[in-house]
Amino acid sequence: MNNRASGGITTVLPAEDLAALRENLNDQRLFRREQVRRLTEPQASRARGGAARRTAARAEVDAKLAAYARMVLTDVEAALRRMDEGSYGICHLCRCSVGLERLRIVPQARYCGRCRQAEEAGP
Repeated sequence: MNNRASGGITTVLPAEDLAALRENLNDQRLFRREQVRRLTEPQASRARGGAARRTAARAEVDAKLAAYARMVLTDVEAALRRMDEGSYGICHLCRCSVGLERLRIVPQARYCGRCRQAEEAGP
């Protein structure tokens, strides 16, 4: 459900749903921060069983995983900011509500299902 407030659109989600979504986002934020830390720490502190050298392939995989984790972390933190601003759950394209079921699956979602499908379909 959407409400217009001071010229903008704000979302009205039940308090218990919003609290559960916030908890999920906070858990994801902690997980992604730890993941980035582990993937980017110096190799010497990560070495196990005397395997001090990583292969180039392993270094590339770690770099890609860290980049993905940073991207998700950015999305999660943006969703938490939208919660604080009162615009969480509003599609960035059509300005309609992002469905609660979609938010439960992807709590950092910026787009409703229809706009997401249109975006993926392309021109």
